[in-house]
Amino acid sequence: MAAMLDDYRWLVSEAAEPWLAIAREENLVPALIWRLRRDLFAERAHLVIEQIELRRRAREKFTLADKMFFTRKGLEQATDERLATYKASRFATGETIADLCCGIGGDLVSLARRGVAHGVDRDPALAILAAVNASIHGLEESQYSIAAADALKFPIIGGAWHCDPDRRSEGRRATRGELFEPSLEALFGLLEQNNNAAIKLAPATEAPAQWRDSAELEWLGSRGECRQQVAWFGSLARHPGLRSATVVDSGGTTRTVIGDANGAMIPATKLGRYIFEPHAAVLAAKLTAVLCREHGLAPVSAGIAYLTGDQPIEDPVLTVFEVRELLPFDRKQLRAYCRQNCLGRLEIKKRGVDFDPERLRKEIAGDGDNEATMIVTPVAGQVRAIVSQRVIASKARQSHPPMFAADQ
Repeated sequence: MAAMLDDYRWLVSEAAEPWLAIAREENLVPALIWRLRRDLFAERAHLVIEQIELRRRAREKFTLADKMFFTRKGLEQATDERLATYKASRFATGETIADLCCGIGGDLVSLARRGVAHGVDRDPALAILAAVNASIHGLEESQYSIAAADALKFPIIGGAWHCDPDRRSEGRRATRGELFEPSLEALFGLLEQNNNAAIKLAPATEAPAQWRDSAELEWLGSRGECRQQVAWFGSLARHPGLRSATVVDSGGTTRTVIGDANGAMIPATKLGRYIFEPHAAVLAAKLTAVLCREHGLAPVSAGIAYLTGDQPIEDPVLTVFEVRELLPFDRKQLRAYCRQNCLGRLEIKKRGVDFDPERLRKEIAGDGDNEATMIVTPVAGQVRAIVSQRVIASKARQSHPPMFAADQ
């Protein structure tokens, strides 16, 4: 362990910077990899090579990725800076915050801009990287501290705390709380000490029943996907006993849907002019019914999360498709249709039916540069292929007339 930590300390030091710069500029060609392995200890050569790869992957999460330091698991589990900024905004300004299991510091950096943040992680290598990453983001030492310690033994009395349990402690990504480290059971003890808390969970994790009345469960989305679930407690819970889904766009703008899970939805009697696909965070939070009530929409069929209506809607949590044709789900007919209409650029989406979308696309796509989205799903009890066009939000009111009667 001591030797490994020495290698990580070397990695974040000025001694490693020339090697990182060379590797970054020369794009890790085989000759450079050979040179690194020749001139450095094997462990340090590996860290340089890995760091360049991880920094490239981290660009979608962090604007300063090319200067930051990561481990493979640390990057995978790190909150991206859009969501970290949003989460930190829910903490009181000037509040002392304990960031348990802080990893490479994804949440810590944003929390330290809200109040004094004390990060802790039992992995001393991650603690080293988190401290450097905080400095790279311009934080002063008075704004944060980082310790390599057991999160369960870290003092959390006063202020608030945030915890990101390790969901890969057994080598595979886990959604069951009892497999987290610390486990959800262990976190009960921390909540008894201080219930002003935010606990990060996997989107698919089923929160303990005793949390559902007191906590707000929020699903967070960015970059087109649902990224995490957060259980908010005490003063941090804005809507205790309810669920919420928040989507943060590239500019930091947020859209939140709030309500109870699994509200009643009556299927549409006919297919409307538009199809709407709720954001993955809304689906994970089981709040589709809230959007139906808010916008006057209905599912295309019972149990199907595609919604339909006759008016375009601009809402960051809805992807909009304008219906062009409603076709039987028959491969021969679909192939003929795509060739007749020169649909060579075909996106296929599905719900409620079992097939391989990519295989179908290869089977039916025609020649040409015309493009469309084909949504395959039950409609009025029969599997249909809905040929549609994506509607850009700013152009939602400039749509074209449908190519078929919407009630057929």
